[in-house]
Amino acid sequence: MTRPFKTWLAAAGSGLLALSGTGFAQEQPTASVQEPLPLAPQVKGTRPKSDASVLAPAATKLDPSLQNLAAPATLALPNKPEQVRIAELRPLSLKDVENLAEVNNPNLKAIASQVDQAQSELRTQISAWYPSLKLNANNLPVYTGGNYRITRPSVDPSSGGFVRSPAEYGYTSRWNMDANLQASWSLIDPKRVPDIAAARDKFEQAKNQYLIALRDLRLQAAQSYFQLQFADENVRIGQDAVRASLVSLRDARARFQAGVATKLEVLEAETQLARDQQTLTDALASQSIARRDLARLLDLPQNVSPTATQPLRPLGVWTPSLQESVIAAYAFREELDNALLEVSVANSQANSSIADVQPFLTIFNNLRGSRYDGVDRIFVDQPGTSGWDLENTIGLQASVTLFDGGAARAQYRKAKQRAQENSFRFASTRDQLRFDVEESFYQLRQSNRNIQTTSREVISARESLRLARLRFQAGVSTQREVVDNQRDLTRAEINYSRSLASYNNSLAELRRRTGLDQVAVCQPASLGSQKPVLDDMENIPVPPEPLQPACQIPVPALPSS
Repeated sequence: MTRPFKTWLAAAGSGLLALSGTGFAQEQPTASVQEPLPLAPQVKGTRPKSDASVLAPAATKLDPSLQNLAAPATLALPNKPEQVRIAELRPLSLKDVENLAEVNNPNLKAIASQVDQAQSELRTQISAWYPSLKLNANNLPVYTGGNYRITRPSVDPSSGGFVRSPAEYGYTSRWNMDANLQASWSLIDPKRVPDIAAARDKFEQAKNQYLIALRDLRLQAAQSYFQLQFADENVRIGQDAVRASLVSLRDARARFQAGVATKLEVLEAETQLARDQQTLTDALASQSIARRDLARLLDLPQNVSPTATQPLRPLGVWTPSLQESVIAAYAFREELDNALLEVSVANSQANSSIADVQPFLTIFNNLRGSRYDGVDRIFVDQPGTSGWDLENTIGLQASVTLFDGGAARAQYRKAKQRAQENSFRFASTRDQLRFDVEESFYQLRQSNRNIQTTSREVISARESLRLARLRFQAGVSTQREVVDNQRDLTRAEINYSRSLASYNNSLAELRRRTGLDQVAVCQPASLGSQKPVLDDMENIPVPPEPLQPACQIPVPALPSS
């Protein structure tokens, strides 16, 4: 039993080697001693800075040919049906789509505004290093005026008692101006440095978030364009299928009228025509949805819908290996930098919390001045008064919280625990980034293989349909054979176009997820100046079918028992 088993094992091994030549073999891990991995703070630093040079900057203006596709006003809102009625179908290339997305997209503008907000917050925190100067003018100026009467009691010399003396009349007319100039400077402020550090890290996070949004926008624009190309290709496939079904139905009716075919063959042809018309209807709906989805992303004018000028073709070949792609993702992805900055922000917030129970020292200077001028008169011959008052105070103000019930220490522990939580999230982000790259890499390989197999399937199905139609016309086969081969061709062409769209999507995802652009561009096919005619079916028009309300469509009757 030993020798046959060894023989079978050797044969199985040779079979696996044969499969590896066709691209189905899996990568075999090699046994090696794992070296200690470097820590992220050693590679990127504890507070990594945002580097905009790793990514091509976003366009700031539209190309001259796209000037009429500028985004409408931010707060514009149509209120008439003709304002949203599609008046133009604008053909766009992939380059045009990227330019429009970078200039028009409102979400990217909103994230750019968040960067400016973070910068303003940083400037607010940096202002704590500078002295403050305040001017208060409560009386600027104040007028006091009025008349009054004063009756003073006096002592009667004869009786020794109090008697009422004659009333004295007077009036007041006085102007007063008072101002206070106060200057203060925090000499010792334990919260100042950690607050500035946290604001600076958040500013770097905002800049990284803008780069992330720009990468995502470019990916979304490319994927939306590929989806539109896929929808256009499905419309073409649906139209070809309807034309083929019309030819089959015409031949079946002609043979039935000639008495060489049965009614069943005509019904089969009509059934296939209805099925292909449904495929075309679904494709047209998907095409309209894909156009409006791309228009939404590009923020086009309300009366414009985009169309694709480029057919669905492979964009290129991904040249880096899987390992190079993973390392590039670790080096270029801003998500890892933001995770490290989250740890730094939490540590800064911990230092700011514990600073609440540390001493503060402030130097201050108050300068108060007043000016008055007017009359405060009782007797008519009393003169008016005027003058200046000036007072200056300078000193130091110290404060320290002796007991707060442990609140500051608790906030400090909470922030440190958040820093530890963000460290765990860094590990989760790292693992997710690697999985994303590997997923796109394997999907790209799968789509590449599917393109190869489905292209052969399309060629075989197309030839099978041609032979089946010739056999049917010669009377040696039935309509069922033609219908089956036609359905196989439609399914094969849809699978082929889906494989192309999936391949381009995976290629765009690898660009986004690695930061690399090492793609060997496919050479365009050498085509003639005139479109080749494959058969006479291209001249058969696809008749439009009127859309009936759903309530008016008759319900198919159930078969009688």
